[in-house]
Amino acid sequence: MVSILDICRIVESGFDPLSCNCTVNPDGSLRIKVFDPATGRIDLLLPYVSPSRLTSIRDISNLIGELRTEMLAGRRAFAG
Repeated sequence: MVSILDICRIVESGFDPLSCNCTVNPDGSLRIKVFDPATGRIDLLLPYVSPSRLTSIRDISNLIGELRTEMLAGRRAFAG
């Protein structure tokens, strides 16, 4: 079992060169914000992510991979 603080640390390290803030909401869910540190532009904001299925490093890595894929797909959609 991975602690919620470790989950946040791992998620925050998974989006270089972008920055990521992961915080714990009062209800125990996670708030994940991925942004460009130079411009402040927010590339991804997930206000409520349940940590219940993030029980291993692999689970967390899979989440990061899925989010990176979604972000890339979103950029391609706006590129025309």
